Amino acid sequence: MTAAPVDRAAEVSPGPSAPSAALTVAGIRAAAAPILRRLAETARQREETRDYAFAEVRALAEAGIALTGLAVSDGGAGGSLREVTELVIEIARADSSVAQALRSSFLIANQVAARPDLPRRALILERLRHRDLFAGTVNERTGGASGQVNATARREGAEWVIDGEKYYSTGGLYAQWFSTQARTEDDEILRFTVPVDRSGVERLDDFDAIGQRLTASGTTRLTGVRISDDEVTPQPGGEPDNPWQGSYAQLYLAAVQAGIAARARDDAVTFVRERARPIKHSTATSSVEDPYVRQTVGEIAARALAARAVVLLAAETLEGVRGRTGADARAAGAAAAVQVAQAGVIAIESALAAAELVFDVGGGSITDRGLGFDRHWRNARTAANHNPRQWKQAVAGAFHLTGEAPPTTGLF
Repeated sequence: MTAAPVDRAAEVSPGPSAPSAALTVAGIRAAAAPILRRLAETARQREETRDYAFAEVRALAEAGIALTGLAVSDGGAGGSLREVTELVIEIARADSSVAQALRSSFLIANQVAARPDLPRRALILERLRHRDLFAGTVNERTGGASGQVNATARREGAEWVIDGEKYYSTGGLYAQWFSTQARTEDDEILRFTVPVDRSGVERLDDFDAIGQRLTASGTTRLTGVRISDDEVTPQPGGEPDNPWQGSYAQLYLAAVQAGIAARARDDAVTFVRERARPIKHSTATSSVEDPYVRQTVGEIAARALAARAVVLLAAETLEGVRGRTGADARAAGAAAAVQVAQAGVIAIESALAAAELVFDVGGGSITDRGLGFDRHWRNARTAANHNPRQWKQAVAGAFHLTGEAPPTTGLF
């Protein structure tokens, strides 16, 4: 696939400042509902034509979705982590690519909600209130071991000059801000955030996976990008009480899987009710009465429910880590990271199973490309490859058997 430069700045320009009316979780959900219906109705066709949902994503941002979990005193809706996760599942149910593309925005909002000590918190909060969206990645495809940083940062007077390429820039075409890192001449890692319309920032629509095709997860090219010291993210010294800072990021991926499973259930039910015919030797006169179709739909529904249940339970556990300090925070953080990992395993396997079982509720016609039901499995499979679920299982087993803590790589 040929990489083509894309500049969507005009289509995703920042919205107005936060309105004076207080946000509520119910209000955000109500505002998002018709937008999610449009996304659900157009998801298949947009994937087929590579048509990004710029208008709908902008509308979701204006509805304040990223502010759902922020405190009312910070201009948010004061929602719990469970309520935020329920919203993410519903977005993924409508279009899992859109949910994935919004991941960085929800992640930065969660940091603001959970960390009073977050560097540049007031500035980030202002951007969230402004309905800005965020993207960011540290990944590169420039050789070397996983996690190696080859992008460079050199000093020129009062500024830094950045050169390099970053891949998996999830949500990059929708965002107003891009965060990443580069290596200085002193071999230090420089972390920074710049506006996407900064000179030298080029976003490429070159993500070419089998699924999650409209997550805008392609390359961000940085060529002579100049940044000031106040755009550099200060790094706190020492290890935090809870070093498992990636748990919410993993919970988010599990929520996307739960949404995919729910959409597979929706499509199975609709197909059986509206289009399916019983096979010739069925004892039923309609597919809705066929016992084996009923059994299959029941299994799909059970898989979707299992994914949702474990993800929401993990959200509640993870929220319980907030506010703890010292050894208590470390113990709670480790246990929560393991629970999130276990939820991820069940959500992934439930979504993959549900997406495959959809095809058992109909005959040959359910495989028509025009229906696009294959995208559910492709989306679940692609999202599952963010990090291996075998590692999640092994880490959970070690924790239960020996008390061994999970790795603090950000993947737990």
